[in-house]
Amino acid sequence: MAILLALASMCSTLIGGLVAVRIGDRKHLVLGLAAGVLLGVVFFDLLPEALEQSAHVVLGVPDTLLATVFGFLTIHVIERAVAIHTGHEAEFGTHKHGFASVGILAAAGLIFHSLLDGLGIGLGFQAGATVGVAVAIAVISHDFADGFNTFTITTLYGNARKRALTLLALDAIAPVIGAIIGTLIRVPAETVGLYLGYFAGFLLYLATADILPEAHAEHPSRMTLACTVTGAAFMLAVSALSR
Repeated sequence: MAILLALASMCSTLIGGLVAVRIGDRKHLVLGLAAGVLLGVVFFDLLPEALEQSAHVVLGVPDTLLATVFGFLTIHVIERAVAIHTGHEAEFGTHKHGFASVGILAAAGLIFHSLLDGLGIGLGFQAGATVGVAVAIAVISHDFADGFNTFTITTLYGNARKRALTLLALDAIAPVIGAIIGTLIRVPAETVGLYLGYFAGFLLYLATADILPEAHAEHPSRMTLACTVTGAAFMLAVSALSR
């Protein structure tokens, strides 16, 4: 059952990616929506789950939140090291050609996240059928956004469509692999919590420092802002329905 539901998640991921492929000239709306979805994933999905998984406190702060800051700073340092941001607002509107590796790194993070999604389905069914189904519903719901963001973020950094589609395919198959692993091994909750916190910081940086400026650079409009709010509201609804 876990693997069958992971296959449904794979289809959800592919659909999200194909929507991103065919959106065409309305890319600024796509980016605005993607940023809202990412913010929703961070605050309504990843961070709450991370805090539940790990209760350790370091220097008076939950270790998952420290991991979030570390994830945010990791991608910030990488971008500064390759000088992606030059401080000129007009340049946000151009593709970041020559920095394709950053897009690949972001996609790799999403793929790893999808692997953990599948892992969560497998481990959920170890706890019981009801838990497993509830986890699967949440995964299927937000894997649409994962596929959408995998393609969007990869191409945002100048990667060719063929490479973006390859990464999308890897993102789609990752939950199935994770579900298979999840039926065989048991992962410490603390480790999962730290990873989720770290990845939340990674996505938070992408949404606020890269995707939103790109979305508003060439097409500043209320519709772009509305798409961002819609994306965040959508993830809030998904999170509420899956809990």
